[in-house]
Amino acid sequence: MTHVHDAVIVGAGFGGMGAAIQLRRMGYDDLLILEREDDLGGTWHVNRYPGLAVDIPSSTYSYSFEPNPHWSRLFAPGAELKAYATHVADKYDLRRHMRFGTVVDGARWDEDTSVWEVTLEDGTVERGRYLLTATGFLSQPRMPDIAGIEEFAGDVVHTTRWDDDVELEGKRIGVIGTGATAVQLIPKLGNVAGHLTVFQRTPIYVSPKIDGKVPGPVRAAFAKVPLTQKAARLAGTSILEVMMVAGVLHYRNMPWANAIGKAACERHLKRQVKDPELRAKLTPDYDFGCKRPTFSNTYYPTFLKPHVDLETTAIDHVDESGIVTTDGRRVDLDVLVLATGFNLWEANFPAIRVVGREGRDLGKWWRDNRFCAYEGITVPKFPNFLSLNSPYSYSGLSYFTTIETQMAHMERLLTAMRERDAEVFEVTEEANDAFLDRMTELLGNSVFSAGSCATARSYYFNQHGEAVLLRPTSTISAHREAARFPIDDYTFRTAKQPLPAAG
Repeated sequence: MTHVHDAVIVGAGFGGMGAAIQLRRMGYDDLLILEREDDLGGTWHVNRYPGLAVDIPSSTYSYSFEPNPHWSRLFAPGAELKAYATHVADKYDLRRHMRFGTVVDGARWDEDTSVWEVTLEDGTVERGRYLLTATGFLSQPRMPDIAGIEEFAGDVVHTTRWDDDVELEGKRIGVIGTGATAVQLIPKLGNVAGHLTVFQRTPIYVSPKIDGKVPGPVRAAFAKVPLTQKAARLAGTSILEVMMVAGVLHYRNMPWANAIGKAACERHLKRQVKDPELRAKLTPDYDFGCKRPTFSNTYYPTFLKPHVDLETTAIDHVDESGIVTTDGRRVDLDVLVLATGFNLWEANFPAIRVVGREGRDLGKWWRDNRFCAYEGITVPKFPNFLSLNSPYSYSGLSYFTTIETQMAHMERLLTAMRERDAEVFEVTEEANDAFLDRMTELLGNSVFSAGSCATARSYYFNQHGEAVLLRPTSTISAHREAARFPIDDYTFRTAKQPLPAAG
């Protein structure tokens, strides 16, 4: 009979690796991790644009069970995140499960055998008792819908596919987009460009960045006395928790917390930009938290340089020579950089086609109904399926908080299966509906519902105007529920037919 893996995991980033570590802890060793890129690391392998770094303190950006005492800076550069991913894969012996350069076309549940059939781009079919999608929240780049962009005769570079061979020194560079990626990239481009024009549609809230090198003695202390790094992690996490949970998710009940975040950004802008006209252009007209804020000490000063322009008039079209704005002005360019973010809701939920019981297509079902996954991880009529980037799954600001919450959910769920000698789990429709109702009610207190977000153009919102990406609870609450959810919210059964033996 055709071999069946214990689990097929799609994606070899931190989410996929965390899931694999949890499965191996529970005795599942026949794992297949499929990755479309040529190496592991996900976001931190694909992205390599100038200025790439974590946009939250490094101490919070790692697995809690595998802290990294060697971060060189408080906000570590991207190369160190890639190195950390490699370290984790090697230490936990994950690389042997990985298959790179492998594009997944889709997956379908076979009810007769109670197995997931995963079809690859080359037509090969892999089978697994469990299917886990760990394709990341931000994996599908968004190309701007601007007329004539294909006519541009110069170099076009998207930040997710950075080309180091493109010459930037002394060139006329245009950047479309001013999100968190652009905030890191623009100061670097401003240092090398002959002329830089930034085309801004939506300004972003930027806080001061308390950054710097981590002194050698501090790193030594982190390595020798792990408790010291745990304390630093707790401090960083607490600050992020106040910003996100109090200031954003409890906006209606705690407006003062949101006001603190907004005031910090406004003071930062006022200190760095004295020109009132330029400052007005850089000031958001939506509430703090509607769009993910970021940290930088060099972003605003870049616009003070004589060879840097901020263009807020909308783009009409692109031609072979550059960009023409809606008022007829032309900006001639040599290089066009697209910092236009990701296609989250149209192509990334889910990133592959997943078909469950009774032919239910997950993407179509979500778009025709409402986006929801029970506890941010499972969906009715999708047996033995764990979606690691789902509606209401993202908790806090560090992705590792989400990953470890889902690892805890997996442990409780799969332990319950073993106790019942079951082979198939599935969350009930009732439990899913009740979870959605609770999340919707809680979101009513958030800035997304109670604040002014209409002009934010944030990826937090789906095409129906619902902010269903973030879980509107504290990270502590999310982790507690992952470890204590009612087991009766799931049904358990044996397979209709005996499963082929692993090995």
